[in-house]
Amino acid sequence: MTLTQREEVLLEELHTWRQSFFEYEATDLENSYDKWIDQAFSLLPDSLQIQFFEKLDDWLFQLNSLLRGTKLQQEASVRILNAARSMNEEVNSISDMRTKMPVAQLTFLAEQQASRHRIYSLVQGGMAGSGKPLFVTSDFLAMLVINLRAVQLTAMSFGYDVQSPAGLLETLKVFNVATMPERMKMFGWEDLMEDLQKEDEQFYFDIHERITDHTWVDEPLKEALKISLIMLLSKKTISGFPLISVAIGAGMNYRITRKVTHFAIKYYQYKYLLEKSGELK
Repeated sequence: MTLTQREEVLLEELHTWRQSFFEYEATDLENSYDKWIDQAFSLLPDSLQIQFFEKLDDWLFQLNSLLRGTKLQQEASVRILNAARSMNEEVNSISDMRTKMPVAQLTFLAEQQASRHRIYSLVQGGMAGSGKPLFVTSDFLAMLVINLRAVQLTAMSFGYDVQSPAGLLETLKVFNVATMPERMKMFGWEDLMEDLQKEDEQFYFDIHERITDHTWVDEPLKEALKISLIMLLSKKTISGFPLISVAIGAGMNYRITRKVTHFAIKYYQYKYLLEKSGELK
């Protein structure tokens, strides 16, 4: 199939967006931070590092797999399919969306899911910002669930199957690259592009290739900083309400999910257009 003029323009925009990863110049502070992280991990035996990240990969994959089978996910799948049918009566399944709908409509569906999950993050961050122990301690896991689910629903909005092991693994890899520091994204993007050239079976059995590495600690460190600020400022109230800490929690959580959903939408747009143009099998 050939791309429409609008799709060719979008693909060119995506090429420019992708190129920004390779043109990003790390600041001196970011370089110093990277050296500090490298030095900290160099103190640990290689075998311990490998074991840790293998366990982390496995845990994230299992969490992602559990989300796939929840009732909420099934209901979301039905909502997406019904919305797609309202645009095109010929759509009978998620996979039909990819072959029978233009990228503009698929992007609209994905943006709906993204907006919904950004609100979830905003609310979760606000609850954590209240300083209540239950909300504070559950914030990191809650954000993982919200953002992993957002990537899965983005994939489904573009007509991709997340029920298969390969599709599930792909969403996890997309989530991982989306949360990488900007200075590292070019490496993650290249890995995703290499994966697109693989058959589903080969892609899935390459799961032994590590997904996370020491760059992934960037997000937990930010989470620790956020929680520290919340605990410090939650006692400073305005008319009995911890406005500052709530604003910090809500703002930081919203920003993370906006970053994840923005990247996921761009990635699946890119994949869709490459497939349609015949550049992918």
